[in-house]
Amino acid sequence: MAEKLEIESPAPVESELEPELESSRPASPPLALWCCIAILAAAGCLGIYREIALLWRCWTTDPLRSIGMLIPPVSIVLTLRVWRQNGWQMRGTWWGLLAIGLSFILSLIRESALLFVAGGGVLVSLIPLALPVYVYGSGVVLLFAGARVWRKTWFPLGLLLLSQPVPILSSSMIDIPLQNISARVARSFATLIHFAPTTPQLRLMFSPDFGMFIAPGCDGIRGAVALGYMALVLGYLKRVSFRRWAAYVAGGVLLGYLFNFIRLCVLVVYYRIALGHPVLEGLAKQADYAIGSSLFLVAMLIFLRLARQKQQNPAAANRAPAGGAPPPRVRNLFLKCAAFAVALLAVLALPSSALRSKAQASSAPASLAGRMPKQLGAFVLTRAWYEQVAGKTLVQSGAYSAPGSDEIILAVWVAPSGYFHDPNSCWLARGLQPELLTALPFVTAQGKSVDLSTGFYSDGVTDSIVVNVVCTPVSCSQSQQLTSRSRFSFIVLKPRISEFATSGAHPVPIMVRVDRLHSDAPKTAVQSALTAEAQKFLAGLDPMALSQAFQ
Repeated sequence: MAEKLEIESPAPVESELEPELESSRPASPPLALWCCIAILAAAGCLGIYREIALLWRCWTTDPLRSIGMLIPPVSIVLTLRVWRQNGWQMRGTWWGLLAIGLSFILSLIRESALLFVAGGGVLVSLIPLALPVYVYGSGVVLLFAGARVWRKTWFPLGLLLLSQPVPILSSSMIDIPLQNISARVARSFATLIHFAPTTPQLRLMFSPDFGMFIAPGCDGIRGAVALGYMALVLGYLKRVSFRRWAAYVAGGVLLGYLFNFIRLCVLVVYYRIALGHPVLEGLAKQADYAIGSSLFLVAMLIFLRLARQKQQNPAAANRAPAGGAPPPRVRNLFLKCAAFAVALLAVLALPSSALRSKAQASSAPASLAGRMPKQLGAFVLTRAWYEQVAGKTLVQSGAYSAPGSDEIILAVWVAPSGYFHDPNSCWLARGLQPELLTALPFVTAQGKSVDLSTGFYSDGVTDSIVVNVVCTPVSCSQSQQLTSRSRFSFIVLKPRISEFATSGAHPVPIMVRVDRLHSDAPKTAVQSALTAEAQKFLAGLDPMALSQAFQ
C-alpha cells in the first residue's frame, strides 16, 4: 500500500507538466532584432524633429514647464514595464506603420494648420505640439508589440500628450492672478507680524540688494505642477480607484500651493531678521532654496509613505497570458523594420522635412538683415536690427523712410517651427488696450485689395497703427485680432501638398507699424491719417515675396 502511495505522489506529475509549460512560452526574438527595433525607434524621432526641438526649447527656457523633460523618459520606462509584464509579446500589426506615417504628416502640416486666437490674444494651434509625439509612440508600440500591449499602455503613452505640461493659456489665466494672490498673502503676513511694507521695495518684500524679488515666480505653480504629476504617476503605479487617483492629484496640487504659502511666510520672517545685516542679506537666495528644498523633501516623504502602502490590486492583470502564444516570425518582424525605415527615409527626403527646415533656418543675424528689402516704393531702408531670446533670433526689423512721410517699421518673425505672433499680446503686455481692432482693406504691390488685421493704439505720447498678416510664398492669410465685440477670431492657413513636396515653406508673420506724435485731433482723423500712411508703404510691399525671402 505504501508503494502504491509513493507511485501516486504528485511529484512526477509536476515534472511532466514543466516541459509542457516551457514549450508553451513563445520563443524570444534574437538580440539583433531587438537592437534593430531600438535603433529604428530612436532614428524615427527625426521625422518629428520639429516637435522635439520645440519641446526641448520649452523645457530649457521656461522654468514653469521644465518638469516636462522628465515625462518622455517616464513614459518609455512605464511602457517597457507593461511590455515586460506581458512577456515581451511580438504580435505587431501593420496599423502601427500607418500611425507612424500619420505622425510624420502631422509634423509637416502642424505649422500650416487651422489656428485661432483665444481670449487674451494667445495663438493656439488646433494640432497640439505633443500630438505627433503621442501618435508616433503609439505607432511604434502597435507595429512591434501589438494592439493588446498598446491598450495596456494607455497611461504611459498618454503621458506623452502632457509633454508640454502647462497649457499656453495658463500664463494669462492662472499664473498672473496667482502671483497677485501670493504677493497679497506675503504682505498680509508681514502686516500681521507688525512688519508692514511702506516703501516700493518693501512692497515687493525683498530689496534688489537681496538679489531677488518676491513677485516673479512666487505663485507656487511650479511646485503644484511637479507634485501633481508625481501624484498622477503614483496613482497609476498603485492601481488605485479613479476617485482615490483624483484625490492624489488634487492633494498634490493643493500641497504645492500650501507649501508655497508657507515658504513665502518664512521668507518674510527671514527678511525681517536679515534686514540690516549684510551677511544675511547676501544669503537671501540660498535661504530661499533651503526653505523650498526642505518643504519639497517633506512632500517627497509623504509620497514615499503612500507608495510603500500595500497595493489593493496587485498587477496580476498585466501578467502575460497563461495560454500558449505563437512564436513571432522573425522574417515578418524584419519586414516591419524595413517598412519603418523606408517610411522614415521618405519623409526625410522631402524638402519640407524637419532636418531641411532646420538647415534652412540656421541663418546668422547678418544674413537675415540682408534679406530685408532695400527699397519699397518711395521708402528706403535706413537701419535694420534683430531681437533674440535665449540666443535665438526671433524678429528681424527694419526702419523705412521717405520724403514727407513718417518712419515706418517692418518686422518679420523669423523663428521657424511654428512660432506665431500676435502683436496685440505685446501691446497688452505694455499695459495698452487697443482703441480699435478691425480688418481694413489695403492694396499691396500685387495691385489687389486685401483685408489685413489692423490695430490702433495710443499711450498719450505716441499714436500708432499696427498692420499684420501671415504669409507663405504662395498665399497670405489675415491675422484677425480680437475686437471689442468678439472673444474669438480665426486664422486659416490652408496646407498645400505642393508646398510640402517642393518648397518646404512655412508661414511667416509680418507686421507693419507707423508711429506718430500724439495730437488732440479727433480719433477718427488720427486713425484715417495713420491708415493712409500705412497704405503708401504697403503699396510697395509684396508680402509673399518677403515670406519667400525668409524661408
